[in-house]
Amino acid sequence: MGKIITFIHAADLHLDSPMIGLKHLPEKLLARMRESTFQALRKITALAIQNRVDFVIFAGDLYDGEDRSLRAQSIFRTEMLKLAAEGIPAFVVHGNHDHLNGSWVNLELPENVHIFPTEVETKVFKTGNDATVHLYGFSYPTRHVIERKIDGYTRMEGADFHIGILHGHDEGSSEHGKYAPFSVKELLEKQFDYWALGHIHKRAVLTEDPPIIYPGNIQGRNRKETGEKGVYLVQLSTDGATCHFHKTSVAVWEEAMLDAQGARSFHDILTLCRTVIETYREHHFGTILTIILKNMRLDDDRDAASVYTELLDILQEDENDGENFVWTVDVRVEEALIGNREQLRGKADFYKELFLTIDQYDHVEDTLAPLYHHQLARKHLASLPESEQRLLLEKAESLLLTLFAHQK
Repeated sequence: MGKIITFIHAADLHLDSPMIGLKHLPEKLLARMRESTFQALRKITALAIQNRVDFVIFAGDLYDGEDRSLRAQSIFRTEMLKLAAEGIPAFVVHGNHDHLNGSWVNLELPENVHIFPTEVETKVFKTGNDATVHLYGFSYPTRHVIERKIDGYTRMEGADFHIGILHGHDEGSSEHGKYAPFSVKELLEKQFDYWALGHIHKRAVLTEDPPIIYPGNIQGRNRKETGEKGVYLVQLSTDGATCHFHKTSVAVWEEAMLDAQGARSFHDILTLCRTVIETYREHHFGTILTIILKNMRLDDDRDAASVYTELLDILQEDENDGENFVWTVDVRVEEALIGNREQLRGKADFYKELFLTIDQYDHVEDTLAPLYHHQLARKHLASLPESEQRLLLEKAESLLLTLFAHQK
């Protein structure tokens, strides 16, 4: 019988992520979301021990920032001690978020944690079943590593299995920062048995033979990171590989696209939203939900305006902080329901001027100044990042277009 190894491939833990965009959650739910990355890590540890794996790979961005909070380090250390007690080592590379040039108070990790240096290194590991594994990897010396580090990965003979660990950017993808770029062709040329990738937060199997895999991050942190998140449990043998995805996310971010064509009133829209909310409640332990309404043409202008001004508040007031919560974080109306920009520009010069004004509008902070200067409001408001400012403008545009469309 040939030799077999089993391991967990995790990446992009982003421990202690602040969960931007959730400040309006009820206190209990917000606390739960801010603990979610730590809970996901504990699930990884439990999975490793339960399956008696030979080792665990963490392919970069363990921490959310270069400062590495002491709490995040302490919780990671606690979980690594659990693995050490079971004789399970962890192989770690640091990525662009938790690079080695940051400033932090260091908390020493147990001896079972092997951290790769800033240049590609080969670590030799022998399992309890006498299989020899060569693991190849490097940690980011600074945040911006743009050179082709893949050139430093060289297969060294003398092992039963060869595993590359790389926190970097697949040139066939454009979703994330283009750090440590590589092509799938380059990875295949290395003739490794498995490539444990990190950096892209969306799960992706680039090839199956050999497996070249992005597991995605272990817990969604914003509306762009939708769906179940987790890790891969991998078994390599002389016959090939089996790779099984395991969920670790405490709560999922989801987008629900609802066809509101049959709705004629605000009540119809509210009922439609409540129905989809209950559907998510049945299928997930916890959900942060964005609802997108398309084809909405209500009979009354006041009903249409209420969708923008009151619907979200009502849906949030309906929700409790139970274990299988569904918190609606946003309700949007798809612009296509009233005609796209190009079509509207052709109808009247007014629309041309409107879109030009919106595109060039850069006074969001000035417009919100009365709120930030208000004695009570300013205590609860943080400055809006550029992405949130853009979202406000998009919602304002959609509201204006909807109201214009309903003018008799």
